[in-house]
Amino acid sequence: MAGKRKAKTPKRDEALGPSKWRLQHGGFSEPIREADPETGGPVQHRRAVDTLGMMLANGTITQEMHDAGGYFRALFRRAALDGMARSPLVRLPGKTADALSERNIDARRKVAEALDALGGHDSAAGSCAWYVVGLEMSVREWAMRQG
Repeated sequence: MAGKRKAKTPKRDEALGPSKWRLQHGGFSEPIREADPETGGPVQHRRAVDTLGMMLANGTITQEMHDAGGYFRALFRRAALDGMARSPLVRLPGKTADALSERNIDARRKVAEALDALGGHDSAAGSCAWYVVGLEMSVREWAMRQG
C-alpha cells in the first residue's frame, strides 16, 4: 500500500511583494516605480510604513508632531539605546567596544530631557515615546506590554 504524498506547495514569486512573515511586522506602501540610480533601469520599491507615518496620514498627529517624533527617533538611535550592537568598521588596538562617544552621551542627555518633559519614564507619554517612537514598536504592542 502506497503512502500519501504531500501536496507540493508552489514557490512564492518574490516579485509579488513582501512575504507573509514580513507583513506580520508592519505594512508597506504601494509599489513605487523609479529609475535605478546606478543603471538607470526601472525598479520597483515598497517602503515600510512606520507608526509615525501612519499617524500623520490618518490625521491623528500634525506635521510638527511627526517631525518631533522623527527627531526623537534619530536621537534615540544616536544615543545607542535601541539595544542593537554595532561593530566599528575600523578597529583600534587597545579600545573596547563599550566606550560611548561624546555624541552618544550628548544624545542620551537630550533623550533624558525629552522624557522628563513628557513626565518621565513611568508616565504614559514617556513610555509611549520610548517604546513606540524610540524602539519603533507598534502602538498595539506597546499597549499589550503596558497591560
